[in-house]
Amino acid sequence: MSLPISGIAGFRPIQPVETADKTSGAGAFQSVLQSAIQRVESSSAAAESQIQDFLSGSSQDLHTAILATQSAQLNLDEFLQVRNKVVSAYEEIMKMQV
Repeated sequence: MSLPISGIAGFRPIQPVETADKTSGAGAFQSVLQSAIQRVESSSAAAESQIQDFLSGSSQDLHTAILATQSAQLNLDEFLQVRNKVVSAYEEIMKMQV
């Protein structure tokens, strides 16, 4: 006799990574970078808001504030890794002999 196992409530599904169409060119690359910057800014603002709510006493949920801060940090780390790869690719292109 086995008991059914139900899913854990409260977790959001992982958002898929945005991919650009290979034929759309530089405009798509720019829009992907801009959306990544906007994600970093919005998650940072959300974390700041959660922290301010906790510090002001309007929210007693420290856990939510910490999760928002960690999410913002992960978004920033992801963006920095992408930036480092772009800079590295640019440097490699500049080293090429024409």
